[in-house]
Amino acid sequence: MERGNGTVVTEFILLGLTQSQDAQLLVFVLVSVFYLVILPGNFLIILTIKSDPGLAAPLYFFLGNLAFLDASYSFIVAPRMLVDFFSEKKVISYSCCITQLFFLHFLGAGEMFLLVVMAFDRYIAICRPLHYATVMSPRVCYALLLALWLGGFAHSIVQVALILNLPFCGPNQLDNFFCDVPQVIKLACTDTFVVELLMVSNSGLLTLLCFLGLLTSYAVILCGVKGHSSDGKSKAMSTCTTHIIIVFLMFGPAIIIYTRPFRAFPADKVVSLFHTIIFPLLNPVIYTLRNQEVKASMIKLLSQYVVC
Repeated sequence: MERGNGTVVTEFILLGLTQSQDAQLLVFVLVSVFYLVILPGNFLIILTIKSDPGLAAPLYFFLGNLAFLDASYSFIVAPRMLVDFFSEKKVISYSCCITQLFFLHFLGAGEMFLLVVMAFDRYIAICRPLHYATVMSPRVCYALLLALWLGGFAHSIVQVALILNLPFCGPNQLDNFFCDVPQVIKLACTDTFVVELLMVSNSGLLTLLCFLGLLTSYAVILCGVKGHSSDGKSKAMSTCTTHIIIVFLMFGPAIIIYTRPFRAFPADKVVSLFHTIIFPLLNPVIYTLRNQEVKASMIKLLSQYVVC
């Protein structure tokens, strides 16, 4: 492969999460246990929602899609990371790196937009209950789902297009355990100032605006339930608290990574570990543990299989 008179980089070397063998073993065990325990839980959530006709409300429809997105997202980085722990030289081809980057932002942005849709759903359900059945009809739910998938694709394709236009002809060591924009862009053989600004605008600004919008929407919901009965207020508070926890888990690390100039900090790898592996698997579990209907249906489903 050649571009002009220069040789194009065809592979990247991943430096990994840490160089300490003891630390690598500890992280490997923790991630493996976490991955093998929590991941089946996400699929159980999807199966429970699909199999119980009583969980046909839009909230559960979106919760099932959240579990699917998070489970899919967890396959992008974790499996290769676990394999690389046993590899002396962690090499990833240029095409695989771009593919990993694409799906990371495709599913990540899709989940971000899904949280916005879920906030809208809760706003209508709590503040406009008489219009809920009309506004959140099955057709609208599927249209919103299609829109968030298209939004995630558009966001990711812009990221990939900007990377593909950069020449890579020099160093090829990525100081991370996976391919992401901040590390890849620094290896380009050209001035990347403008591209970095475009990346921050595309990822960072979008993430920050969605984060602030979500917090504002939940503040409006909480203000709107002041006049409700204590029972309704308690349920709304519980729902909003759950959603706010997820918002901070999802957007906090993303804001740290993408809303500042692409400079490396010691904590970046730890933040990336939680952002790409830990939090995505936890999100649906947090929703489930705080939702009595899903928990009851899940226990019923499990008891049926145990009896059989």
